[in-house]
Amino acid sequence: MQTGAINTTRVANSSAFSVESRNGRPDFELASALQKVSPQQQTKAQKTATDFEAMFLNSMFSQMTSGLKGEGPFGDTPGTGVWRSMLTEQYSKNFAKAGGVGIANEVYRTLIMQQAKTIRTA
Repeated sequence: MQTGAINTTRVANSSAFSVESRNGRPDFELASALQKVSPQQQTKAQKTATDFEAMFLNSMFSQMTSGLKGEGPFGDTPGTGVWRSMLTEQYSKNFAKAGGVGIANEVYRTLIMQQAKTIRTA
């Protein structure tokens, strides 16, 4: 093994967030930043990124279902809006945990890059 080489295999397999996120090529900037950021901060950044994507998806799904009247599993009852919003929230959380639409990966990368810069300048 060469000295100073970045161990991208270990970093890429450590979570659902992959170092190979730039057009299918290794993201060496992210790999370098991950070496500077603690595992606890990485875990917190992953959760934050996934939560952000879930929030975005919830907003998107809410808009998609806002025009539905009396259809679906809840019919046309007074509590339909409340139940539909809770169902939409669960859909969005599960969708984000399963990989989402890719927003979480970019948010995660941005958070890690910013934290690495802060550590370097502090």
